[in-house]
Amino acid sequence: MRLNELRDNPGATRSRKRVGRGPGSGKGKTAGRGYNGQKSRSGVAIKGFEGGQMPIHRRLPKRGFNNLFAKDFNEVNVGRLQAAIDKKTLDPKKSVTVDALLAAGIIRRARDGVRLLGQGDLKTKLSLEVTGASAGAVKAVEKVGGTVSIVEMPKRAAKPKSLKSKDKTETTAKKSDEAGEKEAKAPSAGAKPAAKSSGKSSAKSPSGTVKKDSS
Repeated sequence: MRLNELRDNPGATRSRKRVGRGPGSGKGKTAGRGYNGQKSRSGVAIKGFEGGQMPIHRRLPKRGFNNLFAKDFNEVNVGRLQAAIDKKTLDPKKSVTVDALLAAGIIRRARDGVRLLGQGDLKTKLSLEVTGASAGAVKAVEKVGGTVSIVEMPKRAAKPKSLKSKDKTETTAKKSDEAGEKEAKAPSAGAKPAAKSSGKSSAKSPSGTVKKDSS
């Protein structure tokens, strides 16, 4: 056996069949697509469509559900804290809180709090304030003389409305107030303006003629 004699087994590879090259090729005219129908057209195919058979996303059973009330914690191991102390990004003399972990770059955002885990070695005494901790993590911290306090995270504040929407609301309220003032000042359509009173009074006689006072 030589390198120049190496080749695939017979039938392992097949040459590509060129379609639409005349009736003599066996795949001419309709190119194996049949005559009419959606599958014979060019363009975007339906995602997940498998020719009418049950698609895989419906064949496979479904399990579990997405819990809307699930808590999303940052998981921090004690070994990660020791590495931050060695790099001098975390001050062991101060209480280690969520804000301290954010400042040290150990976590990127607060989420629903921090859960302390016991993987790794901790050699420095620490005072920790976390949302949760495993039994192994508490044991590792207390072993070097540290303490672990479980605190609750404050509830997330609602996102403030953008300044643009606030200005829009104020403008709309101002316009409605101005329109209300105009309506209050304008006289009603059915009312007639009051006639100016003069010194002479006039009265209608029973016959319909107007009599004027000579005085």
